[in-house]
Amino acid sequence: MSPLPPWLLSKLPQLPPWLSSLPGWQQRRRALAVLALGAMVMLLRPYGPVVLLPGWLVGALLLWGVWELLCWAWWPRRWR
Repeated sequence: MSPLPPWLLSKLPQLPPWLSSLPGWQQRRRALAVLALGAMVMLLRPYGPVVLLPGWLVGALLLWGVWELLCWAWWPRRWR
């Protein structure tokens, strides 16, 4: 079940095939999500409630992102 209402989903543009149907789309989408989350934390770090996050949590998030990208690059899932 999607968190967005159906009328809003119908108005959203379709994702390109490399993010929705081609082999490896799940890993590419996950890598983009990790990059977006890391960039968002780094850009919002000096503002609002994000400044209350401890530094070790931000560092752990960035390490997790690097680990995900390395795993995706070095050990891609093979298709049979």
